[in-house]
Amino acid sequence: MSKNNYISTIYNNTDRPLTNYPIQLCKYLSSKYDLKLNSKVLEIGCGRGDFLKAFKELGNNIVGTDISEESKNYFEEDEIYVCNIENEKLPFKNNEFDMIFNKSLIEHLYSPDNFFNEAFRVLKPGGLMITMVPDWESNYKIYYDDFTHKSPYTKQSLYDAYQIYGFSKIETYTFRQLPLLWKYPLLNIVSYIVSFISPIRSKNKFLRWSRELMVIGKATKPLK
Repeated sequence: MSKNNYISTIYNNTDRPLTNYPIQLCKYLSSKYDLKLNSKVLEIGCGRGDFLKAFKELGNNIVGTDISEESKNYFEEDEIYVCNIENEKLPFKNNEFDMIFNKSLIEHLYSPDNFFNEAFRVLKPGGLMITMVPDWESNYKIYYDDFTHKSPYTKQSLYDAYQIYGFSKIETYTFRQLPLLWKYPLLNIVSYIVSFISPIRSKNKFLRWSRELMVIGKATKPLK
């Protein structure tokens, strides 16, 4: 993935202004997976830090890594390290983190080997890993609108990856990025119907996120 101006170009505050979505998502995941207060949370590929800061707001100790030096500019006092997770070791000791979170990262890697091996190494036994990646089946027409996308993922391929790299208690599922649906799951039926008529690349969030799903993968590091 290119290091040069990716965050400030693709994720600039004008085109993608900060919203309350990060805190809503982090609250949802923390509740769903019973993340304890004061957990040590690592985000690999933290970018401008929207989600990492949300985990901090929820009472966790945060650390981030990103391939881009730009990422440090979005943090004042937190530990942010520059690391190319495709081929470099994470700068942490073994069994250090209670949770590892990554969103919209692994599709940017040619090979996930180093990422999964290093994540497994620095996660505590019993620790939680959450991966969010665009769902290839619902995004294939626009997947390569981002030219830095390298590898597509489905529920099955992410499940297999977790298995291959030693994780346990694996769960993968498709997920709509619409907080209203997390509160009222039956409304997914409406979104499913809408997805068939939603125009590609719609600017309307309800139409777009009805059509463009994410895959969430959850797994733990075995205790032994």
